[in-house]
Amino acid sequence: MPILTVLIGALPSPALARDIAEDLLQATEGVLDKRRDLTSIALQFVPPAQWTVGGASLTTLARPTAFVEIRITDETNTKAQKARYIAAVHELLRARLGDLHPVSYVQIHDVRGAAWGWGGRTQDARAHRSDA
Repeated sequence: MPILTVLIGALPSPALARDIAEDLLQATEGVLDKRRDLTSIALQFVPPAQWTVGGASLTTLARPTAFVEIRITDETNTKAQKARYIAAVHELLRARLGDLHPVSYVQIHDVRGAAWGWGGRTQDARAHRSDA
């Protein structure tokens, strides 16, 4: 039941948003083995003039950048899976955005099952099939 928050430092494009969301769904399902039907993505475009790297705006740098964070239940993926996911997400962003600035981030939050849930139940309760 991951949720992804995605910021794209580029001009808005509904087609690009759709394509990036689909790529992220495929990577999340394929690399992290997460259920597609329980994966949510919130994607926003940030105008290049409003995003800076090292004090210079993306307008000046003439390169897009991105920040992707994903929340997953702690201890449901290995370090190797997470490393593959970070590499895959960076590559898919580069493929969609072009000359991606190297200061583009992917962050995975491992959230304890007792502090995270959906549909009114924690992940721990789901894992243990209890109402704890």
